[in-house]
Amino acid sequence: MIGKLKGTIDEIGEDHVVLDVHGVGYVAHCSARTLSKLGSAGEAAVLFIETYVREDQLKLFGFLTALEREWFRLLQSVQGVGSKVALALLSTLTPGELANAIALQDKTSVSRAPGVGPKVAVRIVTELKNKAPAFAGEMSGTIGLKQELGEGVASAPVSDAVSALTNLGYSRDQAANAVAAALKNGGEDADSAKLIRLGLKELAR
Repeated sequence: MIGKLKGTIDEIGEDHVVLDVHGVGYVAHCSARTLSKLGSAGEAAVLFIETYVREDQLKLFGFLTALEREWFRLLQSVQGVGSKVALALLSTLTPGELANAIALQDKTSVSRAPGVGPKVAVRIVTELKNKAPAFAGEMSGTIGLKQELGEGVASAPVSDAVSALTNLGYSRDQAANAVAAALKNGGEDADSAKLIRLGLKELAR
């Protein structure tokens, strides 16, 4: 099985890259986000690879990070999500944004990806809600708070502060990040007014 490829970009297609490794061209299917960050023909590149072997085909999927590859695998554990939909999700949301959306039970964000209907979005946020924290990457510091908000068990000051900030036009994710930072600065016993004030300071940065 191929786990990683390091070589030179030969060409970039609409949904794939051809990576030249010592004279052998490997076709790796990638998310739009990965393709946009790869560079151009002639440049060096490293891809983490997921290898699919079927009776009639051998297919490689390429990712910039091991975390993105883990999400590709994790998403396909959900019924109705195949490789195409998993790549569409990773084209639309970063691994951190996916973890946030699942923790917050934000079906709308998940369904922004092409091919993800309401039913599949519900399955993704429901089936992966307990697994998302382990794959949160740079968002791991705030994922616990977001899970509490998603499940409706966050404290009243926290819920009220997030609600107030979303009413001001911020996304639920932005509001949750700001309130998480406000909790660190203001202390766990801060009331909603203090959390809103500190949260707005964070959002103004």
